[in-house]
Amino acid sequence: MAHPFDPDTEAQGLIDFVDSSPTPFHACVRAAALLSEAGLTEVDESDAFPTEPGAHFLIRGGSLIAWDTRGAYAAGSAPAAGFRVVGAHTDSPNLRIKPNPDRLKAGWQTLGVEVYGGPLLNSWLDRDLGLAGRVAVRGGAGRVESRLFHDTAPLLRVAQLAIHLDREQNEGLTLNRQQHLEPLWGLGDSPGDVRGYLSEQIRVPAADILGWDVMTHPVEPSRRLGRRSELIAAPRLDNLATSYAGVRAFVEATRSELRHVPVLVLFDHEEVGSTSERGAMSTLLPSVLERIVLAGGGTRDDYWRALSSTVIASGDMAHATHPNYADRHEPLHHIAVNAGPVLKVNANLRYATDSLGAAAFQLACEQAGVPMQSFVVRTDLPSGSTVGPMTSALTGATTVDFGAPVLSMHSARELCGAEDPAMYAAALSAFLAPLP
Repeated sequence: MAHPFDPDTEAQGLIDFVDSSPTPFHACVRAAALLSEAGLTEVDESDAFPTEPGAHFLIRGGSLIAWDTRGAYAAGSAPAAGFRVVGAHTDSPNLRIKPNPDRLKAGWQTLGVEVYGGPLLNSWLDRDLGLAGRVAVRGGAGRVESRLFHDTAPLLRVAQLAIHLDREQNEGLTLNRQQHLEPLWGLGDSPGDVRGYLSEQIRVPAADILGWDVMTHPVEPSRRLGRRSELIAAPRLDNLATSYAGVRAFVEATRSELRHVPVLVLFDHEEVGSTSERGAMSTLLPSVLERIVLAGGGTRDDYWRALSSTVIASGDMAHATHPNYADRHEPLHHIAVNAGPVLKVNANLRYATDSLGAAAFQLACEQAGVPMQSFVVRTDLPSGSTVGPMTSALTGATTVDFGAPVLSMHSARELCGAEDPAMYAAALSAFLAPLP
């Protein structure tokens, strides 16, 4: 079966999505724009949920959740219809600006940063970096308001030590996170002024800035790469590639006649454990699912009935087999780029996949007409994890973990196949709208 996703269109769509999303906050804004273009309306979490059939989304900080009740209501299967949920995350490892960051060292103005998540630290060296994020400011009547900014100018650089001053660096580079990762952003005889810089960016007096969530990002644009442009080099593919595919899949799936409620949830804070007000361990997903049922006239018992027939697909990027380190991969589970989505399995439940979840995802790939690969980490290596086990535990729903192949995961610049975004979106769309 031919799917409606054109490879070149989706490759460029992913590039545009990544480049406009330097932070989780911007990723939610961009996802919201795509959903709004498709006819979804935003709901304020503090308002009552809509009781009429419709397609909606809400944003909680750097997280977003979208749903569509039109098919379930039209089919007469609401309010106890099950959910089909695609989950992903919006955050990526990076360097984040401390509350008191301004320093002066040897005539260089530097910024204090804190490492967020588990980045490949060496990939942030000698790279032109910009700043982006959210700033909390003083509003009227004692309110606090937030402002987003995205500065694409090359502002910062974490300069590496010259080989002449440490001849052993090529034998094994060791970076002290406190001492060696402070980016420089100018020269002077006094520290720089982050607060003044932010004031200029958001056009608010410096005295009205109350706090910030500001992070660095590589300013080099994402682009096609390779002899036949068959690859995409970009930052934050883990996990904006899944976020983008999820948005595209959700929009396409809602064009089908559905008996259940399709849901898309993009969580923040996966890279640091998900334990926050908007992470996968929060109330975000279960509370919204329950409110959907209650707004449709159902009861709490209807909500639990709906969960019993719910299936969740937890998406995160998967390790493609590295040609220079093939021995680091499970020999019977090599993963190729441009070869289809990846089912992720771990017997110790670092991934939530079981046979029922695996079957649901395989059927989705078959329905979409795309190949499926299976990933298992080498038995003698530790496995990463995802939002899958958390959402499974919080909801009691059948859950499957999946991904798309990528090299250099957690680098400041990662690499994926240019044909994979279309296949990824097609498989997720089929998962959200399975054939009867």
